[in-house]
Amino acid sequence: MYPLLLKPVIKDYLWGGIRLKEEFGFETDKNIAAEGWMLSCHKDGTNIVVNGEHKGKAFDEVLTEWGYKDKFPILIKLIDAKDKLSVQVHPDNAYALKNEGEYGKTEMWYIVDCKPDSKLIYGFNKKIGKDEFEERIRNNTLDDVMNYVPVNKGDVFFISAGTLHAIGAGILIAEIQQNSNTTYRVSDYGRLGADGKPRELHIEKAIDVTKTEPASIPYGNVGEVKTREWGTERALAKCEYFDVSLLKLSGKTELFSEAEFISLLIIDGTVTVNYADGEIQAGKGASIFIPKGLKTQISGNAEIIYSKCE
Repeated sequence: MYPLLLKPVIKDYLWGGIRLKEEFGFETDKNIAAEGWMLSCHKDGTNIVVNGEHKGKAFDEVLTEWGYKDKFPILIKLIDAKDKLSVQVHPDNAYALKNEGEYGKTEMWYIVDCKPDSKLIYGFNKKIGKDEFEERIRNNTLDDVMNYVPVNKGDVFFISAGTLHAIGAGILIAEIQQNSNTTYRVSDYGRLGADGKPRELHIEKAIDVTKTEPASIPYGNVGEVKTREWGTERALAKCEYFDVSLLKLSGKTELFSEAEFISLLIIDGTVTVNYADGEIQAGKGASIFIPKGLKTQISGNAEIIYSKCE
């Protein structure tokens, strides 16, 4: 086993922009690069390995060869929202497995960059009942009770399953989530899809799963920062599904976990990853998967989204 450098899966959703192509160097023949799936074994898109003996193979195929038998637990994305995303919600595991045949979706966002005055929707500004929620959807007054949050570069949001949310226009986000692609749209502002028809809404299911109350988890400029010999480490989010930090690397350090794999998403700068049989040199936009139990050393000057998961 060795660290895998992964090629992103590009999604061209209608609300996306071109920053992932222009600023992160993602290669695609698509006009829009709304999302880059940076660490993915999902049926809707799996990465391709671009280094070492497994170069050209699908990420999920390599994991199978290495004896990884469990369903891969997380999916990591870079999201370029040139326009606002739909108002939406994700189900928990029990509801999603029963109704969609896959796990639910708890996720977190790290604001990589944003335009001035950008904002997003995060839960409700007050507690309401399910009947009021449905009524406001039907009569187009939901806007009055949604929690609009101004955002700044470096802000963090933890979005547990059932939390109403929407990314606003002009925001670039790193998203770490459960390995699920189930989304229930509550509103899409009347936009038309590529087929010229309004995009599907999922109101009944959204009513079933939405927590109609303010989000209780602190958000924004949160997360303890610890000074290390090699830079700083900021805790971003930790739950049963993932453990995520922001590393500001200026030097070198060892990386090793016996029980968890490690994902490195480079959001700025350059790094070198050294391991027993070689090295990887990578820059902004690179995604590197380090198998559990593998000793590596990273060096350089970079900002890294560092995720651990069993």
